[in-house]
Amino acid sequence: MKKFLTHAAASASLLLTPFVTFAQFAPSGGNFGTLLTDILNFSTSVLIPFILAIGFLVFVWGMFRYFIAGGADEGARENGKNLMIYATLGFVLIIIFWGVINLLAGSTGFSNQSLQNIPTV
Repeated sequence: MKKFLTHAAASASLLLTPFVTFAQFAPSGGNFGTLLTDILNFSTSVLIPFILAIGFLVFVWGMFRYFIAGGADEGARENGKNLMIYATLGFVLIIIFWGVINLLAGSTGFSNQSLQNIPTV
C-alpha cells in the first residue's frame, strides 16, 4: 500500500507538470497583485527606514549611557554597551530583511511600481 501511494504521487506529479509549466502569470495580478505591490512598496519605502531610524536612536541612547551617564558606574556602562550591541544586531537584521523584501519584489515582478492605495495625510 505504501509503495502504491508513492508511485501514485510520483505519477500525479509527472502528469500535472505540463499544467504548471504552461501556467501564465498576469503582470498586474489583479486585486491581489495590487495589494502585494502596495505592501512591498510600503515596507521598502516607509516601514524599514522607520525601523532603521528607531535602531539608530537606540544606538545613540546606548552611546549616551556608555560614555556620558556611565562615567564611573560599571552597571550603567554595561547597559549602554548592551544597547549598542543590540542596536547593531538590529541594523544587520533589518538590512537583511530589506534585502529579502527587495529580492521578492524583483523576482515576482512587483518592483518599481507606483503606490496606489496608501492613504496620505
